[in-house]
Amino acid sequence: MSKYKCIIFDCDGVLVDSEPLSNQVMVDIANELGANINLDYALRNFKGNSFNNCAEQISNLIGKEVPRDLEDIYRQRSFEKFRNEIKPIEGIKAVLDVLNVPFCVASSGPESKIKLNLELTGLLEYFIDNIFSCYTIGKWKPDPSIFIWAATTMGYSPNECLIIEDSIIGVNAALKGGFDVFGYTAHDYNDELQKKATKTFSKMLILPELL
Repeated sequence: MSKYKCIIFDCDGVLVDSEPLSNQVMVDIANELGANINLDYALRNFKGNSFNNCAEQISNLIGKEVPRDLEDIYRQRSFEKFRNEIKPIEGIKAVLDVLNVPFCVASSGPESKIKLNLELTGLLEYFIDNIFSCYTIGKWKPDPSIFIWAATTMGYSPNECLIIEDSIIGVNAALKGGFDVFGYTAHDYNDELQKKATKTFSKMLILPELL
């Protein structure tokens, strides 16, 4: 019997394989502005961050303010890329099918993006009423508010919940909120989750046996 009564999944990189896609769009836009970076740089520096934090990093790289409509451009281009290329994380459907506790998704992205990506990957039916976006509360990881809000709404306290994250920013947010957090390391580019997470795992299919 699992000690956890509720599981809170991050979305990008945990449910949907969107990180390489969204970061490539960010790289393309940054390079159009003169940043001269590559995908490897983006995955190491942007992954798990809020859009505003990424925009600030790009601003520092180019030595000037980024255009005001940068987020609109980014969302439009990334949505287009998601529509054509996004896939679910390998094994996630099989995991969701066997989970015997309530679960939800808590993500830094806007709700429209979370819903689009879940729909495109055939996962939306699993989360339909249990989607929590940082944009709704105006607070982003590593602030733990998104996880606390998700847990409370689902009807549980932090010590009854488990967070599944793939970024160090998300892991830190979970720990700060008093949650156990399992780090999914398939794309742990900086090899930093093991030092912090309650447990780590590299294949999504083994998650049920870890619970």
